[in-house]
Parts: sequence; C-alpha cells; structure tokens
Amino acid sequence: MSSLLVLLNPSANRVYAGQVAAISAAELAALTGTDVRQVTVAGVPYLELDASADAPALARCSGRLAVFRREGELLRPVAVPDTDLFDDDLVTIPKYPGKTNEQFTRLMMNLTLAAAERQGPLTVLDPLCGRGTTLLTAWTLGHNAAGVDADGKALHTLADYLRSYLRRKRISHRVSMDPVRREGRSLGRKLDASATVNGTELSLTAYPGDARTSADLFGRKTFDAIVTDAPYGVVHGSRRAGGTQSGGAAQGQAPRARSAAALLADALPIWARQLRSGGAIGIAWNTYSLPRSELAELARNAGLTPVQSEPYLAVAHRVDSAIHRDLLVARKP
Repeated sequence: MSSLLVLLNPSANRVYAGQVAAISAAELAALTGTDVRQVTVAGVPYLELDASADAPALARCSGRLAVFRREGELLRPVAVPDTDLFDDDLVTIPKYPGKTNEQFTRLMMNLTLAAAERQGPLTVLDPLCGRGTTLLTAWTLGHNAAGVDADGKALHTLADYLRSYLRRKRISHRVSMDPVRREGRSLGRKLDASATVNGTELSLTAYPGDARTSADLFGRKTFDAIVTDAPYGVVHGSRRAGGTQSGGAAQGQAPRARSAAALLADALPIWARQLRSGGAIGIAWNTYSLPRSELAELARNAGLTPVQSEPYLAVAHRVDSAIHRDLLVARKP
C-alpha cells in the first residue's frame, strides 16, 4: 500500500528547525484528520500519512517543502495545488526585532482556522498585530485581515511596505492611513488597505490602540477567527486602566502591563464577544509565565471551549532559554 511522504521545509531559525517535524506532524494531523508519523528514509526525515490525504490541506502546511508518493522503495513526486494568493515573500521580506517566526505564524493560522466551523474566505483579527505578520499571512491564505496595535508607527511601517510590495508586484490595490476620532479625541490613524488578486478582493484594516479596546474600535463588527501571539513577559504596548505614571508612562496614562496573564484575563472576554458563533481563537504564549491550564480556564470563563484533541496539544516548543511557546485554540459555541 502506498503512502505520502512530506519533506519538511528547513527553517531559518535553527531552534525552531530542530522541532519542526513534531510540530508539523501535529499541524498535518489537524488539517487532514489522519494519522501522521515521523519516518526516516535514506537518512532524511519525512512525515508519512495516508495516500488519501486532502491535497489542499497538504499545500497549506507551514512546514511542507515537497510531497512524494512512497511505492515500495520508490519516491514519486506529487504535485500539490498552489492555494496561496500571494508569493511567500509578502510575509518573509519584512525583517525586524521581535518578529514572530513566519512558519509558526502560518501554523497558528492553520490550526485556528481548522477549528472554525466556516472554512473560508474568512475575516481574521489579530488584536496584537505589530507590523502585521499575522495579517499578511491571512492575506496569503486568501482571508481578510483586521488588527489592533498600540504602536501607531508600526501601522505606518506596514502601510509603506504594502504600497511598495503591491506596486512592485503590479497588484491592483488601495492603501491609506485615515484619521480616527472617538468622542472628539484623536486616536491617530488607522490603516485601510485592499488588493485584488486573481479576481479575489481582500481587505485589511488595522487600528492604533490598546488590545483591550478592540471591540470599541471595531464597533459591532465580528470576526470568524482571532489569531494572536501574546507577549512573552515583556512590554507589549497595552496599559492597565486606572493606573498612574510609572515605568516611563506618560503623564495621565496608565503604566504598561508586562504580564501576559493580566492582559489575557482582561482581553479574552472582549475578544470572545468579537468572535462569531462557530469561530475560533488561537493564542500563542509563553508557558513559563502562564500555565496552559490557567489560560484554558481564562478561555472557559470568557465563554469559549478549548480544543483538547491530541494534535492541538502537541505544538509546544522551545524558543529560547526564557520562552517555551505553546498554542491554545478555543471555539465559540
């Protein structure tokens, strides 16, 4: 009986590359609903799965480099469909400190969307979007994107990059930075962008602001999925309401919170209200600062149901000596 072998794409991040086989095996199991095994052929590691596995699911896998059909001692190349709307350089070109690993961002997106009842095209929110790695990954996979970030300069940087990239690729687009006012007060400028690729029109909107105010910024708008990489115990740009000046906060502003636990306790009920029924949320975080059991309880308190099946419990991995990253995915009934 034949099977499929997936050759893994080497990661530029050496620490991540050493763990990508186990992580991608869990991802493929969730995407295809089949058993995935780590095997070695002629000294080369592969992921092996049933030959009937869904081809588009294989194409979306974050760690896939190539696919082969195993027939006895022979490996025959298998063509998989090109499901991405953009070249991978949309996500990989920007380089900056603190950027989330592009492969892991795609894995976060894949696992979260696999848990959602609707399969696309969807609208994905990242309430801690930074310079937009998650937003650009959503576009690559053919989904609309929305974001919030406290650093208005990051949104300007993303706007400049989108203009340059889309112009160079000769893709029909519109990118603008528009003033935002609430109750007579200026909040800065929001990013509004759209692009049409192969007849598909995509939108991207990102507001400057605190992650805990995303519901106020987007009003009644709801989302099919929320995908975000929570802070790892460093300053993340959100401010605790009612605080006093400290730690470099400006006069009249609350001090920046460094605790992922405090942020998520405050924000999860807000994000849950922005999620449509049947939608899913995926949160990556540092387990050294917040145990998985406690984050799962925060999700339940917000009315969400954590996904506890095996593939979703097998993606935890080391980032560095101070960060052990995991992904919690939860559904909204």
